[in-house]
Amino acid sequence: MPVPAERAEAEAIVQEFKPLFESETIEKIGQNLKYDAIVLKNYGVELGGPYWDTMLAHYLWEPDLRHNMNFLAETYLQYAPVKIEELIGKKGVNQGNMRDVPLEQIKEYAAEDADITIQLRDFLAPKLNDNQLEKLFREVETPLVKVLADVEYAGVRINPHFLMEYSGVLAEKIVALEEKVLKQAGFTFNIASPKQVGEALFDQMKIPYPGKKMKSGQYSTDEEILSELALTHPICADILAHRGLMKLKSTYVDALPTMINPKTGRVHSQFNQTIAATGRLSSQNPNLQNIPIRTIEGREVRKAFIPRDADHVLLSADYSQIELRLIAEISGDEAMLDAFQKGLDIHTATAAGVYGVPLDQVTSDQRRAAKTVNFSIIYGAGATNLSNQLGIKRAEAKELIENYFKQYSGLKKYMTDIVEFARTNGYVETLLGRRRKLRDIDSRNGMMRSMAERIAINTPIQGTAADLIKVAMINIREALIAGNFQSKMILQVHDELVFDVQKDELERLKPIIFDKMTTAIPNLKVPILVEMGVGENWLEAH
Repeated sequence: MPVPAERAEAEAIVQEFKPLFESETIEKIGQNLKYDAIVLKNYGVELGGPYWDTMLAHYLWEPDLRHNMNFLAETYLQYAPVKIEELIGKKGVNQGNMRDVPLEQIKEYAAEDADITIQLRDFLAPKLNDNQLEKLFREVETPLVKVLADVEYAGVRINPHFLMEYSGVLAEKIVALEEKVLKQAGFTFNIASPKQVGEALFDQMKIPYPGKKMKSGQYSTDEEILSELALTHPICADILAHRGLMKLKSTYVDALPTMINPKTGRVHSQFNQTIAATGRLSSQNPNLQNIPIRTIEGREVRKAFIPRDADHVLLSADYSQIELRLIAEISGDEAMLDAFQKGLDIHTATAAGVYGVPLDQVTSDQRRAAKTVNFSIIYGAGATNLSNQLGIKRAEAKELIENYFKQYSGLKKYMTDIVEFARTNGYVETLLGRRRKLRDIDSRNGMMRSMAERIAINTPIQGTAADLIKVAMINIREALIAGNFQSKMILQVHDELVFDVQKDELERLKPIIFDKMTTAIPNLKVPILVEMGVGENWLEAH
C-alpha cells in the first residue's frame, strides 16, 4: 500500500486501516512488531490485539543466535529474501529512500516480507511448544512489546545546557590528568594512543609487562592489564581515569544533546529485547545501561535527565541487591536466606561468617571484601581475579573463597548441581522457564568449557532478574492504564525503572509501583526489596 510523503494524505490512508490495526480480536503477526507499533503511534494509532513476533519467538528458542529476518529465512526456510540494500543502496550518506523505488519493485519486496514472516511463524510456533516456551512468549515477552513501545515513544527530557557546561568541566579534568601522567612519565607521548601508552610504560619506563603481546606485536593496555598494574603504579590508574573521562565526554556528555528529537524535545532510547542472551534488556541511541555510576563524574550525567515540565518529577524505583536475593532463592542456601529474611545487611552478614567475627564488629574493609566476593563468586571469579580486585595476596583470596563456601554451602551445592544439570540436559533455565542452550558444556577446549560452566551458574540468576523486572513493567503498564494515570514509565536500566510522574499522581502511584515490583514473581522465600526516590533529575531521584 503506497503511502505518499504528504502528511495529510498519509493520515487519510492510515485512517482507512485504523479499525483493523486497533482491533483487539485480530492477531498481528510480524518481525519486530515494536517498530511497526511506534510508527503507527506517530499517526495516532495503537496497534491492538494479540501480537505474534517471529523475532521474539526465535530469540526465546535460540537466544545466542542472530534474529534478523534474512538470517532466519536463509537458515530455516533455505530462502534468501531481497535485501533492502538492493533497492536503496548500502547504509551511509548516499543511501536512497524507499519513496524513490519503483512501485513494482516495492510490491515484490513488501509481499515477500509478509510471506516470509508467516512462514517463519508456522516454523517457530511448534519450537516454542516443544521447549515449553509458549507461556513465557505469551505472558512475558509478547506483552512487553507494548510496554517498550510506550516507553520509547514517551522518551525522556534532557537538559542540553547542563551538558554543555559539564563538557567544559570534563575537558579541564582531562587536560589536568594528561599533564599529571606526562609529568610522572618524564617525557611526552600521546595518552590517547594505546600503542604509544604500551611503549611508554613497558619500553621506556620499564614497568614489567604482565600480559602477552598481541598478534601485531604491540603491548595490550586494556582495562584488565592497567587495573592490575594500577595497584603498584599510580600512572596506570591515571591513564585509566583519563580514558574513562574521554569516553564519558564523547559517548554521553557531547552526544546526548545531538540525540534530542526536534519534534518532541526528548531523547527516545531504543530498548532491545533480543540482544542479551540472559533475557536482560539492552538499550541503544543512547545506551543507558553503560552510563557509569561508580564514578562521581559518571553519576553527574544523570543530572541531565529531567522531568518533562514543572508539573512533573522523576521517580526511580530500584530492586535492592536483586541478584543476591535470587541466588539465595534459587540455591536455597539456608544461611543466605536467613540473612535476607531477618533483614540483615547481606555484605555485613557475609563478612561476619567469612572472618569469624560478630556482626557488630565487622570493619568497613571486611564488608567491602565480602561485598566483592558476594558479587564475584557467581560470575565464576577465582582466587587470582579476586586478589586483583581486592589488592590482596592470592593465598588470602583463596582462603576467603574457602571460608565463603563454608558459610554458604548451599550455594556451592547449587553451583555443582546446575553444571551437572546443564551437562545432562544441554540447557539451563530461569524460575519462569527461560532457557539457554549450552553447546560448549562438554567441549574439549577447557577455556570454552569453563565459560559454559560460568554461564550455566549465572544464567538462571541473571535471567530470573530479567524476567522479574519484565513482569513488573507489564503489570505497572496495566495499572497505569486502568487507573487512567497521565504519568509515564520512561526508562529501564539494569534493575531500575524511572517514571515521569505528574506531581498530583505521585502519592497514589508510589504504592502501586512498589506492589507490582515486589510481587512480580509470587511465592518467593526471599523478600524482594524495592527502593524509591523522587527528584528534579535522575541523580536526585536515584
